[in-house]
Amino acid sequence: MKAHTLETQSTTTPEKALNFLKEGNQRFVQNLKMNRNLLEQVNDTRAGQWPFAVILSCIDSRTSAELIFDQGLGDIFSIRIAGNFVNKDILGSMEFGCNVAGSKLVVVLGHTKCGALKGGLDAQSIEGMSMENLNHLVGHFQGCIDGLIKEGEERSSSNSDLLERLNVCNIRKTMEDIRQQSTTLNQLEKSGNIKIVGANYCVESGVVTWLDENMNAEMEAQTGEMAISH
Repeated sequence: MKAHTLETQSTTTPEKALNFLKEGNQRFVQNLKMNRNLLEQVNDTRAGQWPFAVILSCIDSRTSAELIFDQGLGDIFSIRIAGNFVNKDILGSMEFGCNVAGSKLVVVLGHTKCGALKGGLDAQSIEGMSMENLNHLVGHFQGCIDGLIKEGEERSSSNSDLLERLNVCNIRKTMEDIRQQSTTLNQLEKSGNIKIVGANYCVESGVVTWLDENMNAEMEAQTGEMAISH
């Protein structure tokens, strides 16, 4: 399979880009990898790149977007940070990917059993390790935690139900942060040029669940409007 070209990128809609990823994850789960000549794709992309999607995911070694979605060289922009949240630099990278390089889809990809989110729940023990930058990182999840934790509920990474609720909330909050903190991306989405979506990768099965399509009603309700506002 050849790498994407300017022509294929220009004819790709946000919905079509999403389908590329859905189909790729189905192949990944079924161990049916697309037949690609990577050296040929190196040659195909030597003059330029035309990725169809920007994917923000965690640095977790199990969550490589190229593998999870069975994509090749030149197909996607991959941005990775522990806990898949955004800052100005990441937003700038997304703006480049969509507004300059022509990508049609932004995916916020969280995953089960996320170590960064566990660190957010166990923040007191992290503080005791004297790692000032890690302390700052896990602080990004405090807003979601405050909005989700129930009275009397154990705040701990061993609370698997709370951890997964935090995972979904964090994905949704990141999507909202993208819209609120980047006028460029917000306008591109409103005009229909791009789509911003959230997804959750299961490290046990390899399956990607798309939040607005397949999450059950209980999970949706647990996220809550208040959690997003933090």
